Amino acid sequence: MDIERVDLYKMLWNSIQVQLDKQNMTAYRLSKMTGIPLTTIYNYKNDGKEPPFKNMCKIADALDVSLDVFRGGKQK
Repeated sequence: MDIERVDLYKMLWNSIQVQLDKQNMTAYRLSKMTGIPLTTIYNYKNDGKEPPFKNMCKIADALDVSLDVFRGGKQK
């Protein structure tokens, strides 16, 4: 995976982290709400791994935001 792609996914995680912070939610709680293993969540956070679309949908639903939030759009 090239550096630019990893940076893109880290920027995506930053958007997720902003929503987690706004809602006072931990990665552990996000994992429990989405059914995504905590190790996978940490891979997105720490290793710049690409989340599949289905996991991004689960994350958006758990955070009660539109997927647009993660691409620079507005909240629902």
